[in-house]
Amino acid sequence: MTVLVNLIVTLGMLYVVPAGLRLIDPVGLRTAARLWPAPAALGALCLWLPRGIPATVLAAFYAAAALALAARAPARLPAARRRSRAGGNAGGAPFWTTASGPAEVAVCTALVSPSIAAAALVAERAGYRLFGFDLDVLALTVPHFHFAGFTAALVAGLVCRAGATAPGAATLSRWAAYSVPGGTLLVLLGYFVDDWAELAGAVVLTTGMWAVALLTWRDLRPGARDRTTGALLGTSAAVLVATMLPALWWAAGEATGITHPTLTWMAATHGLGNALGFALCSVLAWRRLSAD
Repeated sequence: MTVLVNLIVTLGMLYVVPAGLRLIDPVGLRTAARLWPAPAALGALCLWLPRGIPATVLAAFYAAAALALAARAPARLPAARRRSRAGGNAGGAPFWTTASGPAEVAVCTALVSPSIAAAALVAERAGYRLFGFDLDVLALTVPHFHFAGFTAALVAGLVCRAGATAPGAATLSRWAAYSVPGGTLLVLLGYFVDDWAELAGAVVLTTGMWAVALLTWRDLRPGARDRTTGALLGTSAAVLVATMLPALWWAAGEATGITHPTLTWMAATHGLGNALGFALCSVLAWRRLSAD
């Protein structure tokens, strides 16, 4: 399981995060996206070293970059309100840089999530049971907050920004933009409270992600500029529906004691599917959309 998780995390650090930053704000986050691969390479390298001082130091460099990124999130919400009062897309700004309240909540969640992953990474590489959590739990927190945290919130925000016009789409997109961050936060709180709180978070997160999948499949995919973009959007939506089912099953099993998948099985199905089928395909598709 360790090798698979490390490969998933490496993908998130080196490609998904910097590509996602360009989608969030190609101007304001351009420098951050350009510089990100340097600390990300150190963070990825530390995954393959034994626990100890060298791995911890490399992880700390990555954590510093992630904290600097998180520090940029609070300033975005007031700016989003000002742009909204000024007319949203006034001035011809492209749709993927137009902010709205729910979308910006999702985007800010994406900006903060790598710092949570990085804190877990530093502790795990140091062999320190942060907040009393097992090292395996800390290790799995790293991919969780790169993908369920960063990528899922990012895509929910982008879908909300796109402003689909089908009946009910606006309400559904706002639900997705709020429930994905909310569900992620509930899952995090569940670590500290109990398995039932984590199950509640999994339910909220799953419904939000399924809303993203529906909007992507129904509203965005048919309007894709070419077959490749449409295929990427369709794949991300279909995979998302399938991969969230094991997440619900696992959370329900932890809360109720029913038979549920092992962490190794979850990494090979839910984790790998979300990383490649959802996150990678989504980012590739949105980069193509942003070029329109």
